[in-house]
Amino acid sequence: MKALRVGVVGVGHIGSNHARLYAELPSVQFTSIYDLDLIRANTIGKKYGLIPAKSLEQFAEMIDAASIATPTSTHYKVAHALLSRGKHLLVEKPITENTRDASELAELAAREQLVLQVRHVERFNPVLSALEARLTHPRFIEAHRLSPYPERSTDIGVVLDLMIHDLEIILHLVRSPVQSMEAVGVPVLSRGEDIANARLRFESGCIANITSSRISPERMRKIRVFQEDAYLSLDYQNQSGEIYRRVDGRITRDKVAVEREEPLKRQLMSFVECASTGNAPRVSGFQATAALELAVEITKRIQL
Repeated sequence: MKALRVGVVGVGHIGSNHARLYAELPSVQFTSIYDLDLIRANTIGKKYGLIPAKSLEQFAEMIDAASIATPTSTHYKVAHALLSRGKHLLVEKPITENTRDASELAELAAREQLVLQVRHVERFNPVLSALEARLTHPRFIEAHRLSPYPERSTDIGVVLDLMIHDLEIILHLVRSPVQSMEAVGVPVLSRGEDIANARLRFESGCIANITSSRISPERMRKIRVFQEDAYLSLDYQNQSGEIYRRVDGRITRDKVAVEREEPLKRQLMSFVECASTGNAPRVSGFQATAALELAVEITKRIQL
């Protein structure tokens, strides 16, 4: 079977990591990159022995599948152009700026039988696999995602920037419609909110409390899940976890075994496999649209 030709649109901080990993994967041909910043494109191209494409049209002729790691405002235009040319895509989150464009991309990919995967990378964190293996019926979920102020993604608020990761995961774990929500947030260094908290109640009875901040002096990516028989505390950042159970009237604590691996590498390998075989991606365009719809609604509540 001919190796899949892959490329990257946008080779900034995130896209350069895609390029690094594609160059390491033995199952693909890393054939092209495209970026409007010619200096950056030439630097990355030289590093991997590639001549950057001069246009998106030229880029499309050189690849079968691609990562899109451009600013959110450009996702729809770039993704639509490449899907229309029959290319499988892995798009940085959030999938688009609005749910209308997200739905259109998801429907276009489905109609053309193309893979449209969205880069909700925590779904590929080994910690989440450890949680899913022990999950029964979640009753209360608490998630914290904190980081220092970034040099990127400040065109969107922290809900669309960071919280959306946890929203997508929680929708995946709970699998129940949201019944009600409360949300607060404030801008500090950006036009949009830099710190936010949302409290979601699901029809199943589960409650989720989610806090995200990009003005924290420390980094934290943790989730805690409470269910009838156990309490699971997991750390995405350090890929570690603990499970607490009640045994013979006392609380026991055990380490959760986690096989450490770079989540982005696992995600790219999964994308390549889906693009090569036609299998459904772990986070499809439709699932990403559902997470975006929830994030947009939370943002609206904050702005009231």
